[in-house]
Amino acid sequence: MKLKFKELQVPRIDSPNFFMSPIELKDFIDFEVKRIYFITQPKGEMQSGAHCHKIEKELFVMIQGTCTAVIDNGGREREISMKGPTSAMYVGEYVWHHFKNFSEDAILLAISSTNYNPNREDYIENYEEYKEKMNNYEKMEKD
Repeated sequence: MKLKFKELQVPRIDSPNFFMSPIELKDFIDFEVKRIYFITQPKGEMQSGAHCHKIEKELFVMIQGTCTAVIDNGGREREISMKGPTSAMYVGEYVWHHFKNFSEDAILLAISSTNYNPNREDYIENYEEYKEKMNNYEKMEKD
């Protein structure tokens, strides 16, 4: 299984009166948008819950402020600094991810391929279970 993850740069256009950062979705994502949400007003040492999705794909855009993305797309965890308003990343299915170290003014926008489902059946939230599943996929692909 080829896990899809991309760090992206949102263009920044200087106009005489403002800055504009357009996102042509066709250039960033390979899914139909079903939901948009954002994370803001972090409380203390807030971090999002670490997980991967079995189906959902997401595009994250750091609108304002900063945070650190923690990503594992089939090898080991690595940290990526995100700085608004031009940092973005595509996170496909089975890519382990979470966010931490939010600045007080942080706004992280998420564009999702699925509607919200409170039963969380699309999630793997245990990192050891995730690594085991990835090891099993690698073994199957070699056979």
